[in-house]
Amino acid sequence: MDIEKAGSRREEEEPIVHRPKLDKGKGKAHVFAPPMNYSRIMDDHKKEKMNNVGWKRGVAIFDFVLRLIAAITAIAAAVKMATTEETLPFFTQFLQFQADYTDLPTMSSFVIVNSIVGGYLTLSLPFSIVCILRPLAVPPRLLLILCDTAMMALTFMAASASAAIVYLAHNGNSSSNWLPVCQQFGDFCQGTSGAVVASFIAAALLMVLVILSAFALKR
Repeated sequence: MDIEKAGSRREEEEPIVHRPKLDKGKGKAHVFAPPMNYSRIMDDHKKEKMNNVGWKRGVAIFDFVLRLIAAITAIAAAVKMATTEETLPFFTQFLQFQADYTDLPTMSSFVIVNSIVGGYLTLSLPFSIVCILRPLAVPPRLLLILCDTAMMALTFMAASASAAIVYLAHNGNSSSNWLPVCQQFGDFCQGTSGAVVASFIAAALLMVLVILSAFALKR
């Protein structure tokens, strides 16, 4: 009696485990077959991915070309401004008037900013090549768009400030008794005007680069 009570007590204490029933004579799990159009779906997915790679590589190549042109333009603007000077001789060699970019802090800042932008654009060319080789890579494209935005703002700032000085040099300002010095320093004003125009072109190219990078990241 004690043995039977102990056995019944053990059966009550042990948990009841329900085991799944297998098909008779098979003992295999069910395998779900893929849909009939699975291969077509995968082919469409591959084609869409290849199309994305194709046009993103095209955008990256265009980015590289524009970046190279912008670098050359920014460096040319800095060099043109730094090398433009003019001296007006008078009756003796001891009395001369000279115009140089260092006479105005705005022009000096213009040279510094465009030199920095030109150097940055040159150093960013390898990252643009990485985007050509790996069109779907996001980190290099994100780094470029952030840096391009900062450089674009600096270039527009320097070009706008220098454009104001060049305008005053050409036209003067009667309210502040600023005489149009370009009547005497014609070559100097022509050189500085060309440098300012080149800087605006570099800033516009940087803006296009930002738009291209944003478009590539969006898609």
